[in-house]
Amino acid sequence: MNIHEYQGKEILRKYGVITPRGVPCFSVNEAVEAAENLGGKVWVVKAQIHAGGRGKGGGVKVARSIDEVEQYASDILGMTLVTHQTGPEGREVKRLLIEEGADIAKEYYIGMVVDRETQRVALMASSEGGMDIEDVAHNTPELIHKVFINPNTGLTDAEGEDIARKIGVPDVAVKEACQFMQGLYKAFDETDASLAEINPLVLTGDNRIIALDAKFNFDSNGMYRQPEVSGMRDFDEEDPDEIAASKFDLTYIALDGDIACMVNGAGLAMATMDIIKLFGGEPANFLDVGGGATTERVTEAFKIMLANPKVKCILVNIFGGIMRCDVIANGIVEAARQVELRVPLVVRLEGTNVELGKEILAKSGLPIISADGMTDAAQKAIKAAKG
Repeated sequence: MNIHEYQGKEILRKYGVITPRGVPCFSVNEAVEAAENLGGKVWVVKAQIHAGGRGKGGGVKVARSIDEVEQYASDILGMTLVTHQTGPEGREVKRLLIEEGADIAKEYYIGMVVDRETQRVALMASSEGGMDIEDVAHNTPELIHKVFINPNTGLTDAEGEDIARKIGVPDVAVKEACQFMQGLYKAFDETDASLAEINPLVLTGDNRIIALDAKFNFDSNGMYRQPEVSGMRDFDEEDPDEIAASKFDLTYIALDGDIACMVNGAGLAMATMDIIKLFGGEPANFLDVGGGATTERVTEAFKIMLANPKVKCILVNIFGGIMRCDVIANGIVEAARQVELRVPLVVRLEGTNVELGKEILAKSGLPIISADGMTDAAQKAIKAAKG
């Protein structure tokens, strides 16, 4: 689950991390009022969408008068903002953040992710703030410094101060930079975050350390114990089909192809998409129905897949381990009848009660194309999609 920048900064402030003063706005009038209440001579008008690269796409503007605040807010609010993370279709801007200007002396990068190899939170820091960290990692990897945080101790003063010095924070601000990183780690840990990124973290002219941006992603599996974070979810930023799928415990991600896939298990789902690509096809989605799919969940899966007008074929690839093949076969037959299937359906079953499952499909009277093995399934789905 993702949240907006202004929401990330709300979380940071609760953990003692300093951010610029700012106000979220939903209209031009609110933006003007926010700037007037903040005072000062410089304001930043920021588009709020779940994507990076907003500045390059024209979604971040520095205003030096209230009139400019009004103009920029009018330009950005309602625009379709296209960045390297939105795809060519872009995202409509429905929220703004009006923020006081900052006296920037130097920009840094600070990020935290969960490192699977060490099973610890990895803190990454660089002197090259404001740039795409992927480019820094590719072109100048020596400028990225890391520490893997011991969960028993948290980020120690020695570790934090060492990282601060390595990225060039002046001595006068090292202690504050360390406290910033410790606050960020505490926020990351206590909110079940999977990623926290501050780009840029800035040193001001008077040697203060301030988070000028804030990006948080959260582990969806931990949201049952994070009601405050869950309340920040913005459904306008999510795919409607993905929202519908989540209500039935289906893991669904829309893609650009024409072969819809319904699979049990994330690994098998990835392998299914790979083999479709291998033989020249294009998957229309990732859809994992899990290990305990019911007829209701299978039916909803079919509805979601068929809502995509690009879909020309459905490939069901099931390995019946915990879930028996006869149960999933009954679910497929019932779902296909309920949704009035209008595209070819290719089914590959393997595992517990596979012969009984195939018999159920064969006797259903539905035009189901049976497949033996993943290669056969992929090739038949591609052929069916091509008509």
